[in-house]
Amino acid sequence: MELTKPELIQKARRYLGRRDPVLRDVMRRVGEFSLRIESGGYEVLVRAIISQQISTAAAKTIRQRLEELMPKKKIQPESVSRLSDEQLIQAGISTQKRGYLRDLTLKTLDGTLNFKRIAAADDESAIEELIMVRGVGRWTAQMYLLFSLGRPDVFAPDDLGLKNACRHLYGLSESPARAELEELAERWAPWRSIASWYLWRAADQGLLSERQG
Repeated sequence: MELTKPELIQKARRYLGRRDPVLRDVMRRVGEFSLRIESGGYEVLVRAIISQQISTAAAKTIRQRLEELMPKKKIQPESVSRLSDEQLIQAGISTQKRGYLRDLTLKTLDGTLNFKRIAAADDESAIEELIMVRGVGRWTAQMYLLFSLGRPDVFAPDDLGLKNACRHLYGLSESPARAELEELAERWAPWRSIASWYLWRAADQGLLSERQG
């Protein structure tokens, strides 16, 4: 997990600052890099599925209800596999997401999805394995690589937050194309994860509107 190594983060910040004056200013204003790595491959994907297309608060409530059904409140595939549809409904999980969770759970238990293998694989191979699960698209897989595996060079051009940050900070079109975003992000390789984190934080801290104004 390179994103947990302070010496590499400092190296990355120096590199990004030299390559991109706009990002250098963003990094200065945001401050130190502080990514929280989430452990537990299966549980991370369960949370990702639950969170799709609903608010953060709603997702947290559903996750807590699901945890209440688990031994020691730990979301594990064996425990989830024993839950009835009625229990999942009562937790607030929609029909579509129940299907996704069932597929994730089955593929985890039968070894189709192997989190140790994913952790050892290169980025693209890891993404290809993750998207075998129903409801896990490329964006979800990329977020898993960044926030669970700590991979240093992940950029998700379909992420709305990144699109918005790039549009404001770099003067891109109202709806920048994937190719345009990927071309912009090339300057940040091999540290695109760190650049992405700073762009998200810039949005969270209201720095985009300040710069635009």
